[in-house]
Amino acid sequence: MKYLLVTGIFIVFCFFGFSQSIEELQKQKKNAENEIEYTSKLLNEIQKNQKLSLNRIQLLNNQINKRNSVISTINKEIEIYQQFIDNNTLAIKLMNNDIEEIKKEYAELIRSAYKNRNAYDQILLLLSAENLNQAYRRHLYMKHYTVYRKNQAEIIDAIQQSLNKKAEKLEEQKLIKVQLITEIQKETRTLQEEKTIKNSELQKLQKEQRTLRQKLQQQRDIEQKLEREIRRIIEEETSKTGAGEDKSFKLTPEQKLIGDNFEENKSRLPWPVERGIIVEKFGINQHPVLTNVQTRNNGVSIATEAGAKVRSVFNGEVSRVFGITGGNTAVIIRHGKYLSVYSNLREVTVTKGDKVSTKQTIGTVYTDVDEDNKSIIKFQIWRESQKLNPEDWIGKQ
Repeated sequence: MKYLLVTGIFIVFCFFGFSQSIEELQKQKKNAENEIEYTSKLLNEIQKNQKLSLNRIQLLNNQINKRNSVISTINKEIEIYQQFIDNNTLAIKLMNNDIEEIKKEYAELIRSAYKNRNAYDQILLLLSAENLNQAYRRHLYMKHYTVYRKNQAEIIDAIQQSLNKKAEKLEEQKLIKVQLITEIQKETRTLQEEKTIKNSELQKLQKEQRTLRQKLQQQRDIEQKLEREIRRIIEEETSKTGAGEDKSFKLTPEQKLIGDNFEENKSRLPWPVERGIIVEKFGINQHPVLTNVQTRNNGVSIATEAGAKVRSVFNGEVSRVFGITGGNTAVIIRHGKYLSVYSNLREVTVTKGDKVSTKQTIGTVYTDVDEDNKSIIKFQIWRESQKLNPEDWIGKQ
């Protein structure tokens, strides 16, 4: 019996821990599936245009990565359910052992009770006592003996009911495991299909390396122009406020408060678009087609749908709105000592000096109809002259 109690407590705690893990895994899987669904939508939008493009490769890469994430999550779920199955199998085995032992004890009690079933024998046992104290003890013994027999019967019934529930739960868990295995087989087939499509696109694009290198150089020029403009703005604002030796922008009390609040919301800021997929991360990235070629991104590149509204990620003041040859329009918003930068915009709705609020629309993402209807918002965050990784600041979609 003591083994049953210990095992029961162990399984309850394991189940509680595993239940939490399953909830987390299912949430991760759902998020990945939502991103896959949105990526598929973007791919369908550009499918009408038969021109080869890096945008399509980047979206396919994202879809493949998220598909791998789904498969990994399902594998972890399978492992947890296997532990459920193992634990419940062990519990059933121990409970069966316990119930057998208790039944043996109960059988002995029944046999003993049968031998002493005559009420006359019980009275005789009391009358044969040497004194009143011994007679009282014998009376208590017979009373406790009767209660014990009743308790044993109740314990057998309780364990049997628990055993039946465990057996039902075990069958449910085995069924869920089979369903997860079927699901992972389906996801794996889809993954292989996506890899085949991507490899086919890559082979075609690799024949256009000269064009790709030209586009890469154009993109580098745009990034350099944007960075020079950001640094120029910082220098101008610093010189205007007479910041002096510390070479930093002197903040008003209001700006300081906004900056402090901005920093407090790290990892919780909204995205610059309502829905999007990060197709190029912050820092150094391997070029998706050109071998041994790396790109440097001062922020993140977010693929979204045509006509998507671009919005401020926090309260602030518009520091600059300017055009970049080949890069369309860019908007820089100051949030105290922080700057958020939005480029590749059209139809900008703000001007320099405007106060903006969180999620306020500042423009529309530019859609390149000549390149598979590509809609990419370039988003950066700076702390004065220091580039920061925007993924550390924006929340998970």
